[in-house]
Order: sequence, then structure tokens, then C-alpha cells
Amino acid sequence: MPSLRIEPSGQACGASVTGVDLSAPLTRDTVAEIRAAWLAHQVLAFPDQRMDDAALARFTLALGRFGEDPFIAPIDTHPHILEVRREADEKTPLFAENWHSDWSFLPNPPSATILLGLEIPPIGGDTLFTNQYAAYDALPTATKAKIEGRNAWHSAALGYSRDGAYGDRDQAAGRSMRIRPSDEAKKKHPHPMARTHPETGRKSLFVNMGYTIGIEGMPDEESRPLLWELFQHQMRDEFVYRHAWRPGMLVMWDNRCVNHRATGGYEGYRRVLHRTTVAGP
Repeated sequence: MPSLRIEPSGQACGASVTGVDLSAPLTRDTVAEIRAAWLAHQVLAFPDQRMDDAALARFTLALGRFGEDPFIAPIDTHPHILEVRREADEKTPLFAENWHSDWSFLPNPPSATILLGLEIPPIGGDTLFTNQYAAYDALPTATKAKIEGRNAWHSAALGYSRDGAYGDRDQAAGRSMRIRPSDEAKKKHPHPMARTHPETGRKSLFVNMGYTIGIEGMPDEESRPLLWELFQHQMRDEFVYRHAWRPGMLVMWDNRCVNHRATGGYEGYRRVLHRTTVAGP
């Protein structure tokens, strides 16, 4: 069997992978090759795939256990597949438009997110990714010293609590996604601000605007300006990969070393993707 063909994006991270049919069961060697490319490039795009939900689930399990996906109800036919949907005439605010690492508020955040494009508009809808290895490496020495050995607090309260961005008022406005806000979202968990990747051994900046709410052991008047400095730094253009979608494309990314956010620009078109996560170690 020929090896995968991997074409780097030429941007801060990301690569396109061809030469593999993800709708079929994969050999152990092919899975290992995909995993190595994922660790090297952080974001992988597989164009022109013809996958159903069973194939999406099988591919996810080839990489590890299903991750926990709180606050969004799965599709009716599979307990671990979420639907990211926006109707053509939807007026609610764009979902996931703030920079974040998926579910970093959990005690054990997912290592990977996998997203399969089903209905992709002809314009707009790019996903932006930021390379957090590069963001950490580019920090001033003094800032690295400030965050070394420190934990940041992560919480879903701003998004998924009943009074959050996707809370009761948002649901009443007619959002098409099956979001289930809860006061459970107000819980918080600490994670290292300078996180060592468990597989590559590289350090990355592990904070994000969507879910990081404070710094453990630091008063708010000190933590807020430091976090704002880090948020501004980590989204700089030189760290960004802009991904353009096509129908049938599968994208997987490493939540341990990239942040991402959605963009709009496809008003008047419906957009539907199916999503899984892979549990962290």
C-alpha cells in the first residue's frame, strides 16, 4: 500500500493528506502514519472523503477513546457524534467564534477534535487555527518566567451556563444546534499555562479566550492583564493557519497545541458538519 501523500499548508501549521480512504477500516500502519503526521503538523485535512457516521466513528476509535462532550446533545443515531449546524436564515450569533481549545474546561480535555464537512457553503466559513508551540516559543523570557509552573482556571461558564452566550436566552432565539446549557458549566478546573505535550514533549501556551477565566493563586487584578496579554499574543498573524472547507472534507486537530475559532461570511447558506472528539491520555 502506498504511503500517505502529505502536503504542508505553508502557513503556521496544517497539512493536507491524500492517498487514503477513511471510509474503510485502516491498517495499524496507516493509523500510525496518520498519527505521526498529525503530531508533526497539528491540523490535518483529508479532502474528498465519502464517509457516513459509522465511518466517522470507526476512524475516531482508531485514534483512541471517544472524548466527553458536555452541553451539546448528540445526534439521535450515535451517542458520540455532535452536529455543528447553522441554517441559512439563522440569526443567532455565530457558534464558536471566540478563540478556544475544545473543552479545555474539563479535568481531562480531548486530545483531538475530528470534524466532517457534510453541507459546506460555497463562500465563507473558514476555520482559523493558531499554533501554540510557536506562540509559546515567541513569548518574551520574562513572560515565560511569569507563567512557568502556574495553572490557569478554565470554565465553560461564559458559554454554556444558563446565563452564558449559549444559555437560555440564546436557545429561545432559535439556535439550530442542540446545545443544552447547565449550571454545571460554572465549575472550573486548573491546567498548566505552559503545557508540555504528552506525545511530542514540546511546550505550548495553554490558555484561551473562550474558557480561561483566571490564574490559580493570583488575584484578578493581576491575572486579568496577564491573560489579556497572552490572548493578544497567541492570535498573532504569524501563528495562524486559515483552513478553507470543501464538502466531504475531514479535518482533525490537536487541542493540546492549537486554538481555533469559526468564521462566518456564508449568510443565506446552510452549513452542517459532524463532530467527534478523542479523549486525552
